Amino acid sequence: MRGLRSRDAWLVAGAVGVAGLLALHSAVPNGVGRLGSLLETFLPWLGVAVPLLGCVAALRRSKAGLLACLAPLAVWFLMFGGLWFSSPTESYDLTVVQHNVADDNADRSGTARALLATGAELVAVEELTPAARPAYQDVLGASRPHRAVHGTVGLWSAWPLSDVRPVDIRPGGFPESWQRGLRATVSAPGGEVAVYVVHLPSVRLGPTGLASAARDESAALLGARIADDPAGRLLVVGDLNGTVGDRGLGPLTSQLHAPPSGFAFSWPASFPVARIDQVLGRGAEVTEVSALDATGSDHLPVLGRVRLG
Repeated sequence: MRGLRSRDAWLVAGAVGVAGLLALHSAVPNGVGRLGSLLETFLPWLGVAVPLLGCVAALRRSKAGLLACLAPLAVWFLMFGGLWFSSPTESYDLTVVQHNVADDNADRSGTARALLATGAELVAVEELTPAARPAYQDVLGASRPHRAVHGTVGLWSAWPLSDVRPVDIRPGGFPESWQRGLRATVSAPGGEVAVYVVHLPSVRLGPTGLASAARDESAALLGARIADDPAGRLLVVGDLNGTVGDRGLGPLTSQLHAPPSGFAFSWPASFPVARIDQVLGRGAEVTEVSALDATGSDHLPVLGRVRLG
């Protein structure tokens, strides 16, 4: 015991601590600095601690430390192994590519061509400025002739759109000019599907923690709209400024299904560490998501394959 305390105890404690944070992340309080949401945003990256602890244990020839590393390793694989190893189904009815194209994107036409090259029948974009709309329409309009645009979000479709309407997800105190949501019904060959294109408010990380109150309020507003929507098949695509595991998005994501495979980290484009750009479904199964090559945006595009059933 004395040997364990002096040489191995900190390794064992570190491994147990990582396993505990992974398994019990929902117990981390969110009241101060949104620490729980911050942890959940980057939760898969806690797995990086396992090989680091393992290397230290190996260098110290600590059998107890190496054995302790098995605990966080097992928990990580139980939580995220499916995203890494599961093979998505080859059966799907439509593809959708969604992209925060960035309002300062200097290569609008090139970005639109990259989205078109995916072959996706649905193309959803966020941070679509009035000045940028013609460039996207020029590239996408010929083969994706059905379009819905509201504020800074837009949807181009190979199939007809109907019941197009704005979706008000403005948090309190935001100006009326802040318009980042729309809903449209897509008449796909496999049946109608309601598609929401949204862009939730940004979050900021500072000395006091994660500032996400506006985003959380917007997610709750959108969640209420989704709950009231009678559509049998429904997709939510867009920049949610949060991962599906972030409890701040719970009022929305608890009603939707995330794809069972693929990390598809999408932000920041220069070194992606989190997927905050989502393709989620209800009654329409998103079987796979993947992040695509960088464009002129600070986000990567995300491609989703959808089975309508």
